Amino acid sequence: MSDQQKRYEFKRYLEELRKKSGRGTELISLYIPPDKQIHEVVAQLRDEYGQAANIKSKSTRTNVQSAIESILSRLKYFSKPPENGMVIFCGAVAVGADKSEMETYIIEPPEPITIYKYHCDSRFYLEPLEEMLQDKKTYGLIVLDRREATIGILRGKNIEALRYLTSNVPGKHRQGGQSARRFERLREIAIHEFYKRIGDAASEIFLSMDQENLEGILIGGPSPTKEEFVKGGYLHHELQKKILGLFDVSYTDDTGLYELVENASEALEHHDLLREKELMRRFMKELVKEDGLAVYGEEEVRKNLLMGSVEVLLISEDLRKMRVKYKCESCGEMKEVTISDEQNVGSVKCEKCGIEMKVEETKDIVHELSEIAEQMGTKVEFISTEFEEGEQLLKAFGGIAGILRYRTS
Repeated sequence: MSDQQKRYEFKRYLEELRKKSGRGTELISLYIPPDKQIHEVVAQLRDEYGQAANIKSKSTRTNVQSAIESILSRLKYFSKPPENGMVIFCGAVAVGADKSEMETYIIEPPEPITIYKYHCDSRFYLEPLEEMLQDKKTYGLIVLDRREATIGILRGKNIEALRYLTSNVPGKHRQGGQSARRFERLREIAIHEFYKRIGDAASEIFLSMDQENLEGILIGGPSPTKEEFVKGGYLHHELQKKILGLFDVSYTDDTGLYELVENASEALEHHDLLREKELMRRFMKELVKEDGLAVYGEEEVRKNLLMGSVEVLLISEDLRKMRVKYKCESCGEMKEVTISDEQNVGSVKCEKCGIEMKVEETKDIVHELSEIAEQMGTKVEFISTEFEEGEQLLKAFGGIAGILRYRTS
């Protein structure tokens, strides 16, 4: 399973946990870091069990103590926490009709747990795990000319403008009564002061970030502005070392930040956003060709996947659908349908017998298509909706598309 697929699985798992709730403050979240002694955790849980006896509501008291007992029984199988620590979610989850069921989930997270926390509430405490899904890699962005500058960041797949500055640099034509030499000198001073303001603002912003996650700095603008800025050493010396390159851009406002990221594609060749954009461009290019190698929509993509003709399967990160398999217990007839997450599995009648078919299996459509792709040697790529073409994949093409190895009829 690729890192992208693991990330998707983890994200979906947390989404399902986010939906769960208890009728009172009876859902327990227990975060155990890798260096925590299990016997210490057991001792605290026994203490919590005793304190739970003071809860006024009988049902809440019973459910909390039952959850603690369930966690204690699971911890017997661990001599020490796993490599990244572990998180245990347990409690009486509301299942409708004023009923609840005791549910327990044990997660070994993709990154080490850094906190030890026992939390009791009506919902599971998921924030530390959700933070792990955030792409922490950050690039500093500066676009400038002698009139204005914009400072921003590229974090994960999001471009964010943080500071906009304008200059007092006079135009190239001097006013009457000034000597050309004096005018040029005043202009140079104004340019220097503006570059210094840009450098100070950028240094303030970028140095306040976690330097381990600041991958580099990209600088854009017309020549010779960007070269003057870098050669002048206006950035803090630690940030000067992180400059990845200088790139020509036409704009120096928010638009310029996007243009800078586009033009710096070679420097950012391994960055997810650019890889995804390139895949969507390739798909769109094939789509407009008369005999192009592009397919979209679940039915067409599924058909080509099973034929082994799909080279790259493109799936929207925000696709949320289930594949449901039904079986008729009378004649054995099988039927498969795709529904959205919000839809009820419902009942389906057998076309042969007319009796109600039973649900044989439900599966996340992303899991299902990914499994077929793996069997056929098809590469799976997840596309975010945080850029225009990615959003188009979800809204216009149903969240599923493919680039073919060869054209099929």
